[in-house]
Amino acid sequence: MHTRWARDSSRARPFFRPPRSPLLTDPAVRRRRQALYLFFFLPGIALSSWVTRTPDVRDQLGVSTAQMGLILFGLSVGSMLGILCSGRFVARLGTRPVIVLGTVLIIAATSVIAAGSAMSSAPLVTAGLFLFGAGMGSGEVAVNVDGADVERITGTPVLPTLHGCFSLGTVIGALAGMTATAARVPVSWHLAVVTLAATGMLLHAVRALPRGVGLSTEPRTAEAVKGAGPQVWKDRKLLLIGAIVLAMALAEGAANDWLPLLMVDGHGLDATAGSLVYVGFAAAMTLGRFCGTYFLVRFGRAAVVRASAVSGAVGLVLVIFSDNVVIAAASVLFWGLGASLGFPVALSAAGDSGPDQTARVSLVAIIGYVAFLVGPPALGFLGDHYGLRAAMVAVLVFVASAILIAPAADTSDRETAPLDA
Repeated sequence: MHTRWARDSSRARPFFRPPRSPLLTDPAVRRRRQALYLFFFLPGIALSSWVTRTPDVRDQLGVSTAQMGLILFGLSVGSMLGILCSGRFVARLGTRPVIVLGTVLIIAATSVIAAGSAMSSAPLVTAGLFLFGAGMGSGEVAVNVDGADVERITGTPVLPTLHGCFSLGTVIGALAGMTATAARVPVSWHLAVVTLAATGMLLHAVRALPRGVGLSTEPRTAEAVKGAGPQVWKDRKLLLIGAIVLAMALAEGAANDWLPLLMVDGHGLDATAGSLVYVGFAAAMTLGRFCGTYFLVRFGRAAVVRASAVSGAVGLVLVIFSDNVVIAAASVLFWGLGASLGFPVALSAAGDSGPDQTARVSLVAIIGYVAFLVGPPALGFLGDHYGLRAAMVAVLVFVASAILIAPAADTSDRETAPLDA
């Protein structure tokens, strides 16, 4: 059977052709998609469970805010190390073992953080965050390559919904974390429950993942290995897709790290109200990702990316320049909707932009992680000098640029190699 992404000649607008492929109802493919839902949901709920308890962890460790920043640095180092290694691991081992490894590291990290919190050990918490970052980073390319492979098989967009599961996990984890904090549940108990639940998800989902996905089919000669990287870096269209990811990942990362404080310091809300605004942002991202497939099928990637960038830019403009706190808080919904689809749609476009899907998704994912990890600290530096509202102008400039380069996400002019099944 041959399936490929192509523009339907009878309809000008859609990018994805919505055929009623028998693979859409194939039990194995359906179980695989459900497994990937869990593998996206699990890191989201684990991450937000940790984030919502950071004030309690800081108090238990007895460290200052500056010292807590050093502890959090372990997460950044682990994430970057994991994402840099992930593409090579997938090319040599396939997606299945790399997804399992990343998930196991996340589960182990959650238990280590719980133990470090109970023992008031800053080094142990730092080590746990390093493992957490390594797990998320190493699994990032693998789960997206696997999701892109399902898209290619079924001919339907899958990655937005998968990333929506991550956002849904962050919302549920944040609400559970807020509840646990209000009920004064110890951090160690809270994270222990998350560890047990995540272990159950892993054991249930891993059986549905096929072997061999993402393996490099190119001969592993020294010349091939040496030449693979530059060939990807020289692809102008892929680099433009990477620029889209950079802009939209920065918009998402800036909100994840600074939105509550932005609402408190920039608009005078109290800490609880600032946290609720962030929950609204996460909920808007979740909604956007779950609804993304509908719009992708009908309007195509380029139109969806452009509309997302416009929505994000409108939200940022209102947050930055409006002095009305109600308008500023409500505009966060536009910000969240705008940031929701840029990352998954661009990853999907990268995988469909040419040969060597793993290398292409890996490159774009690395660019996104750079934005996640480097962007927010840089915004903090700007915020110290000019205020957080003014610092967000930098994010606005990047998001506005994505409006102009959105056509790069349309890869319908590139023919995808047939998949034999």
